[in-house]
Order: sequence, then structure tokens, then C-alpha cells
Amino acid sequence: MQEKNPLILWMGDNWISHNMPDAVWAQVALGLLVLGLLVLASSWIATRVLVTVARRMLAAIGRDDWSKALVKRHVFRSLSYALPLLVIMGNIGVLPIDEKYIDFIARVFLCGGLIFLFMAISGVLSAWQDVYSASTRAQTRSIKGYLELAKIVFWALCLILIISILVNRSPLWMLSGLGAISAVLLLVFKDTLLSFVASTQMTSNDMLRIGDWIEMPQAGADGFVIDMALHTVKVQNWDKTVTTIPTYKLFSESYRNWRYMFESGGRRIKRTLRIDASTVRFLRDDEIAELSRFALLKDYLDGKQDELEASNSALGAWADLDVNRRRLTNLGTFRAYGMAYLRQQPEVRQDMLMLVRMMEPESQGIPVEVYCFANNTAWAEYERIQGNIFDHLVAILPEMSLRLYQAPAGSDFANMR
Repeated sequence: MQEKNPLILWMGDNWISHNMPDAVWAQVALGLLVLGLLVLASSWIATRVLVTVARRMLAAIGRDDWSKALVKRHVFRSLSYALPLLVIMGNIGVLPIDEKYIDFIARVFLCGGLIFLFMAISGVLSAWQDVYSASTRAQTRSIKGYLELAKIVFWALCLILIISILVNRSPLWMLSGLGAISAVLLLVFKDTLLSFVASTQMTSNDMLRIGDWIEMPQAGADGFVIDMALHTVKVQNWDKTVTTIPTYKLFSESYRNWRYMFESGGRRIKRTLRIDASTVRFLRDDEIAELSRFALLKDYLDGKQDELEASNSALGAWADLDVNRRRLTNLGTFRAYGMAYLRQQPEVRQDMLMLVRMMEPESQGIPVEVYCFANNTAWAEYERIQGNIFDHLVAILPEMSLRLYQAPAGSDFANMR
């Protein structure tokens, strides 16, 4: 019996093997002691030697960020758990128990070692994402979706291996059965497949980046993209809430991306002043002379006066009646003043479209729209520039005998008594 004892065969020909106890419980206890010592030794090697060597090598090549990321994602810890389990699996034969039990226990420990090994692989992928997200490239290209897909593939492979090990069949047997349930798999992973295709298309076509400001009213999203994963995209709204949108919806449905506005360097100002129609009239000669004091209007008035005089002189005797003559209006003069004012503003882009136009009159007055682009796209600065422009234009209206349309308030009716 001593010659067939697995512990003796494992230890070889030495003093311990020649003095092995005959009692089974003593041999089991000795086998457990040997396994315990092997576990301690392998755990020490994994946690002290391999981890220290790996961290020093990463530091030597200037990749401390990788070292910190691997520690954060518990990669070294998972490996320190996997190695002792695999050591136990490889040396479980030292226990003097039946072969069929030995085989089953070895397979269980092998499955445990594989789980921790795949946890380490998953941790490496997460560490890769952490390192990449800290780089400047992450602002234009997100790899989180691809890494999450890789994790799904690795864990599916891990599941196949564990099942095949537990049932003691080849992994190819498991893979051959996938064809029969492909329809079920497509149904289960429908969102994953749609999200992967959408993520690939958005990344390759540069449709969306982390940090983009997007508007998607149907999803209640209006803010900056803070995270792009395989299945979801997170948008932090202006009120600091977060909206989670399925990735495939950003590919199949429309949304507005403001990134190109920021890249252009100009943010559009488009706002309307509603002029009271009852204040629109022709300017008298004395009013024209008074308005000539305005430096922004002098060239316009001089040129317009010459044009009108030439046009009116061509009328001959008909020009004696005011109804036949072309005359300046206060509203047209205001539009000319608005354009001249915009052209001399250093905070307005002069190389982009600039308009001050009159739109179709409405019951709320005559809309005069100011259309231009501010040279600063930051929200606070943009609002300051826009406010400065309209503060001035509103304040200058009385100088041209114009006023804004305003619905009557309760105080207006009270003053009528």
C-alpha cells in the first residue's frame, strides 16, 4: 500500500516517504498540510515577487499610470487568488482518496482558478479604459464600448470553459450547440448587437465624443456627454441631472450636436425686437439733420440723401408732392444703425453672416431680427455679448422716435381712470 500511496509517489524516495504513517487520516492530514504549504508559497510568490516585479517594470518604462490602474482594478489581487487555486488543482493528487473524487475536486479548483484569471483579464481591460480616458485622445475617440464588448466575449468564453470542465466534455461540444440556439442568443443579445453596431458607426464617423453638448428632446437630454459605454451614453443636463440614452437610439434617431459650433469659433445671436407699428413714420429734415450727429449714421444718411435726391429729381413736377417722393423712414434708419453698430463691435464675428432685417408684421408689432455671431462660444460670455448688443439697440430706439411693442399691463388700465 505504501508504494501506491499518491503522497509517497509525489514526494519521491526520501526519509519522509520511508516514514509515512499507515493511518489514512494521518495521510490525509499530511496531504492537507502539504497543500497548505504550497498555497502559502504560491500566494507569497504571487503577491510579493510577481506583483513587485511587475510594478517596478512598469515604473521603469514610465507607465506608473498603468501600475496604479492595475492596482485600482484589483488585477494583482485576482492573480494572487488564481495561482494558489491552480496549484491546488495540479497537486490535489497527494490526497489518498478515490480517483473519481480527486478528478472532480481538481475540476472544481480549476474552474475557480479560471474565474479569477478571467477577473484579472477583465481588470486589465478596465485599467486600459482608465489609462485611455486620462489621455487627450479620449476626447475624440471612446473605446469603452469595444472594451465592454471584449469583456462580454471573454466572460462568455469563461462560461463555456467552466461548463465543459464540470461536465468533463470538450469545449467544442459546447460551441457546436450554439448553432441550435442562435435565434435565442440573437434575441437575448439584441440590444448588445445593436449597440455595438451603433457605437462602431458613431466612432468611425466621428458623430459623438465625450464632452459634446447635445440636445435630444425625445429623450429629455440637453447637456454634455460625460460617458460613452457599449449599451448607454450618459448626458449631464444643465440642471446637473443625468440622462441615460441607449447607444443605438443615438444612431437611429436625430439629435443636435453643438460641437461644430464650438469648433467654428462663432455662436449665433438671433433675437427679435418687436417695434410698435404706430411709431413707424417718415423722418423730417430737421430729424435727419439731428441724426447726422451719430457717427454710425453719418455715412449712411449722406449716401441715402444723395440717392433719394437723384431719384426724386427724376420725377420732375411730381416730386413737389410728398406722397410721390422717396423719403427716409425711422425704421429703415434704425436697421442701418443696427448694421453699423454690429460692424464696429470687436466681439462680433465680422467674417460670418450679419443681418438686421425686418420680418412680416404681426399683431404684436413689426419684428426686426438681429442675426450675427459672437466670437466667444462660452455660454456666460455669449450671453454678456448678446445682452450688450440688445441693451444698446433698445436704448437707442427713442432717439429715432421708435418704441418697442408691449402688451398693456394692469397699471396702464389703472392710469386711464
